[in-house]
Amino acid sequence: MQDLSIIIDELRDEMIRTLKGWIQVPSVKAAPEPGAPFGREVRRALDLVLSDAAAMGFETRNFDGYAGDVRMGPLGVDPLAILVHLDVVPAGDGWTMDPFGAEIEGGRMYGRGMSDDKGPAAAALYAMYAMKKAGLPLRREVRLIFGCDEESGWECMKYYMAHCDMPRTGFSPDASYPVINTEKGLLHLSLRAGYASDGLRVKEISVGERCNVIPGIATALVEGDEALCSKINHLAGDMHIQVEAQMQGGLVLLTSTGVPGHAAYPEAARNAIGQLLIMLRALGVTGPLRTLADQVGMEYDGLGLGIRCMDETSGGLTCNLGILRYSEKDGLYATLDIRYPILCDHAALTACVRAALEGVEVTVDEQKNPHHVAPNSKLVMALLDAYHEATDRPRECVATGGGTYARVLEEGVAFGSVFPGEEELAHQADEYMALDSLVLNMRIFARAIEKLQD
Repeated sequence: MQDLSIIIDELRDEMIRTLKGWIQVPSVKAAPEPGAPFGREVRRALDLVLSDAAAMGFETRNFDGYAGDVRMGPLGVDPLAILVHLDVVPAGDGWTMDPFGAEIEGGRMYGRGMSDDKGPAAAALYAMYAMKKAGLPLRREVRLIFGCDEESGWECMKYYMAHCDMPRTGFSPDASYPVINTEKGLLHLSLRAGYASDGLRVKEISVGERCNVIPGIATALVEGDEALCSKINHLAGDMHIQVEAQMQGGLVLLTSTGVPGHAAYPEAARNAIGQLLIMLRALGVTGPLRTLADQVGMEYDGLGLGIRCMDETSGGLTCNLGILRYSEKDGLYATLDIRYPILCDHAALTACVRAALEGVEVTVDEQKNPHHVAPNSKLVMALLDAYHEATDRPRECVATGGGTYARVLEEGVAFGSVFPGEEELAHQADEYMALDSLVLNMRIFARAIEKLQD
């Protein structure tokens, strides 16, 4: 391991240069094109990554732009999977850095995808490269799988599994340390309703791009005058919410400023849609917007919807209102992202939401069952040992509301890449990773691969 550690140090600058190229590709899902099922930029990211890996001497495969993989060791022998993804969520608001500039400042590299999930992907690839250069013997295949649709519908993994054997065991460095052996269930709901012709006249709301992102800015155009502007600004102070109003083209523009974040961790954010709904309720809005304000508002535990619950293993349910569209022509469209404990039933949750949102049509867009791996399994114990030996930090298992590719494995866990005490900036503005943390991830992954060879 001493020789391997030296090789990892020597590869640091090369990994950083490679990662800069990956970050500079804005691999946000877009309309499909021939050979690019998730859009041109996502395919460009996959091609670049596989080209870089091939230049290192790895065997690579491209599954028609849906996914790709990099393999080493005795191919076909009990593969160990490391699952990462190359697609990213849209940049969103609030950046002080170029979201696709891969700028380095203060020992950090900034960019959309740095922590979620291109930085960890680069650390995993270079951990494999370091082991290859060190000539360490492998008794089983190591397979790094690159997905391209993790932030949306996971069509990449469905395609991969339809065209290739999926390893039985492995890990996904798409969350945090030490080991996440429990992932909550995932339920995405669409909400639809008509337009309310009475009460406050709301002309247009169009907020949010992804249901799993907590929006940091939300705006609404309503009928009103300067007096209404003054009332809103006064109310915002009394209600201790960040909503401002100004005249725009004969209408009143409300701007709600929150704190963006990942739907799995709402306690670290503040939903701008929720603030906006609370203000609209204070101004007399009726219909489905009033219903959402009453039953959801700023809550992120599902209390108003009658679905608040928790268990000892998973923790509490979370609920995020990520998208809201409203107009006289199209009525209301909104989404709820619900992360639920392993002992909870998703059908019962859906029924409760339908009962709470009277007059709103509720449909299920996506549902994923909870995922759990025994904390005393060989996989978990080996990963905890690798983490402890590289960091001298405690061995422990934790649960998350995040959903990682670990779910597609019979025995898979999330392992890395954010360390305890570090900022969790996935889906947020100024996403970054410390370069020292990237190198430490590389060390941990290499040690984990070695331990999981037995």
